[in-house]
Amino acid sequence: MADDLRYRRVLLKVSGEAFSDGGDATIAAAGVATLADEIAEAHALGVEIAVVNGGGNILRGGQTKIPGLSRTTADHMGMLATVINALALQDALERHGVESRVMTAIRMEQLAEPYIRRRALRHLEKGRVVIFAGGTGNPYFSTDTAAVLRAIEMNADVILKATKVDGVYSSDPVHNPEAEFLPDLTFREVINKELGVMDAAAVSLCRDNALPVIVLNIRRSGAILGALRGERIGTLVT
Repeated sequence: MADDLRYRRVLLKVSGEAFSDGGDATIAAAGVATLADEIAEAHALGVEIAVVNGGGNILRGGQTKIPGLSRTTADHMGMLATVINALALQDALERHGVESRVMTAIRMEQLAEPYIRRRALRHLEKGRVVIFAGGTGNPYFSTDTAAVLRAIEMNADVILKATKVDGVYSSDPVHNPEAEFLPDLTFREVINKELGVMDAAAVSLCRDNALPVIVLNIRRSGAILGALRGERIGTLVT
């Protein structure tokens, strides 16, 4: 393992948007390839990497516009969407020669392993990338909350929250060019200012377990590697 790394075991949280290219493709080859490239680069240095991915590029449970569809059913559909993305990422990683495992909170043994904490830890110790899919397995919980839970269970040093912007801003920089970049934040500031880094439940879990979060731009080449080395990449939330 490289000596200049600040973080040795990390959880990478990626949204479903990272799997698309902003066009018509639900899952775009370029989007998945970029994500796999960044993970493979970090993995080559000996970093133990777990991933939690969203499924919003396919279906976002809480925002589904199907008349009469219950929130519970919609969330279950969203969980299945995360599994689709996880399988795509696993395939891309293995084409890079990176051994990986998909573990799901909902049992589907023909496609992936069921989530068992000790088994997941063993995979990480053996140098495998572990992709956690299916959220928490329960409706009404976001994949952000799932990411924090898995990070705590895996004894991760940090959560890397991959987004499409360079960190946290005072407002959405996509719509407000005057938005102020915020390089350092506390969890209390994130909650009080409603900055939308993660949902309140996820932020509170991070705060209560002293788990730092780095918000960075997954599209910026080398961002993950820079963050792992302790460079000032994105926004650090502590």
